Amino acid sequence: MPVSYLLKLALVQATDEAGLTGREVACLGRRLSAVFTSDNTSPETSSLFLARGSQLGGLGRQLAREAAMRFLLAQLLVRYAEEAFELRRHGQRPAVFASPLPPVRQDELNECVSDSFYRELMMSPCLSGWRRGEEKMRYMHLCHEVLSRSQLNALRKLREAGIVNNNLVLLPTTSSLSLANNGTHLTLGSRRLTAALADPHSGFGPAGEKRVGDLVTKFVEHFLPLFPGVYSAAPRRLSFHDFHPERALGFLPHELDFSHLRMLWRRWRKKAHLRRFGWRWTPWGPPWMDDLFSRVFGLRGDVVPDARLIGYLACVMSTDQHPALDGELGNADRLKADLERMGVFDRRLSLYLFHRQREYARMGFSGFEGRWYSLFASLEGDLAPAAELQSLLTALAHQEIIRGELTPEMIPDDPLVESERRQIVFAAAIGVPTVFIRQQTPDWLLRRLAERCDGVRASRRYPGCWRVPLRAWQLALVRYLRERGGDLINWLELSDVVSDLESRLRQPAENSAEGRLLRGISDLAGGRDPLSIPSGEFNRAAERYYRETLRRDRCREGFRAVRELWNSLPAVGREAIARQMTGDLKALGSPEVSGLLDLLEKGWETDDLPPRHVAAAVRLLVCLAGQFLLSEAP
Repeated sequence: MPVSYLLKLALVQATDEAGLTGREVACLGRRLSAVFTSDNTSPETSSLFLARGSQLGGLGRQLAREAAMRFLLAQLLVRYAEEAFELRRHGQRPAVFASPLPPVRQDELNECVSDSFYRELMMSPCLSGWRRGEEKMRYMHLCHEVLSRSQLNALRKLREAGIVNNNLVLLPTTSSLSLANNGTHLTLGSRRLTAALADPHSGFGPAGEKRVGDLVTKFVEHFLPLFPGVYSAAPRRLSFHDFHPERALGFLPHELDFSHLRMLWRRWRKKAHLRRFGWRWTPWGPPWMDDLFSRVFGLRGDVVPDARLIGYLACVMSTDQHPALDGELGNADRLKADLERMGVFDRRLSLYLFHRQREYARMGFSGFEGRWYSLFASLEGDLAPAAELQSLLTALAHQEIIRGELTPEMIPDDPLVESERRQIVFAAAIGVPTVFIRQQTPDWLLRRLAERCDGVRASRRYPGCWRVPLRAWQLALVRYLRERGGDLINWLELSDVVSDLESRLRQPAENSAEGRLLRGISDLAGGRDPLSIPSGEFNRAAERYYRETLRRDRCREGFRAVRELWNSLPAVGREAIARQMTGDLKALGSPEVSGLLDLLEKGWETDDLPPRHVAAAVRLLVCLAGQFLLSEAP
């Protein structure tokens, strides 16, 4: 059965054990079991409760605490299921951990099978947590089928872009692994916008929501280069034989204009270790031949900071006839129909975008979803400031619109303009050092940001373009935030977040998420430089790091978060939990909940936590989450 269903069953049983829990705790367990779902080929969880505050500046820390507590709950449920369902006795040891990329062995299997057989083997039945499970299963199979065929469709675009100049290509497998990890989605909702849309007399309806929302999305997309590798990452080691463009570039042909795709591929080849005898080599034959050539001539390949964004269809490019963000109702449906005719997409799927508006008519609230996050090296250290920065960008976009200093005409709805700003996001994900921007770009915001950049010069290779260092561009984005959003930064108390962002950019090896993940993986692989480690060995070491080291660190964060959430409760909330936990406190001989927390944390660290202690820990976390659920508005 799917692991997500195992977690659900364990939660329901642990909160409904006879003699230890009351009806209230059992009902809470059933309610919270809905956060454990199965979407693709791995479990998926949603928030136990909403993070909220009187000011947005407090949301990041609350969100990180909730995520850490949810991760710890998943670990406790796995440990509970091993004993309660006799899994360990039968030699089964399920593990739940955060990983931004599919396992190496799954990738190798994917190379051997067709897309239909892969779906039969690996795609989850999606019956866990969905009211219409069969419908959800068909939808996910449709996603996999469409994306698998889109990989083949990308070959034509690579040929048109001049990247593939002959018929000697290594055809990608007809099965796509891109759905194996969707990353982390972070949604911010607005109570004021929701209230205005709910009020028929406010004058703010669906058309206004769409018009403002699309402009906010275009504004925020300019600042997305601040995130890949900085707050979240998915490090992957590519060997020489991985640099077949039809494989390395993933879905980029569907996301960028051919001119930016060609520029990015050239800069990527220049950045990677592919140069010998004055030439930059790329593979041309079967892997065994390419591996022999790379060993003889020392062609080591590359390390990509956020490979998930390259191998996943993070956004689709607009067409000349149907822009995705022109502020008109129904534009997404028109674009999907156009892309379907091109063989790129299917109109039955949701439109893939970095920053997606959550519309009141569909979701019951108004807000925005950030879909560009991969793996956080630390929840409190990376997720919290990333959420704060996302909230600052969203607030700043609305402020600029309200002041009349940001209008739709300033960011035209043209596929080339759209590709021009998104290429910088992918450049940050790949780690290339420079990007190119037209000197006369019609994108007003791009021109304004280029004016704040240091080290910009006219490109000799691409006449009419500026050659912009990526790091200088990121620092220019920080300067823009300070200049245009200074009042918001002060009001939201985010000066420390912006200062931390600048330190991550200036000292990436020490402070960025990519730098810390690479350091942990390299230490596990023997402390060597990542480029000196063979690609297979590095990627398997990364899996071990996520499964073992990072999972233990996340559990420690979870216990800290539980203790902080407990301490933040008012006296009435603590008394309610103590009353609900009476049976466990008596059974374990602990006079109060704080003592029980000490007992549980100590037992977890020494890996000496008896089954009844694990069940008590599950019930404690459920009761704690229940107190925050009570504070949520309808």
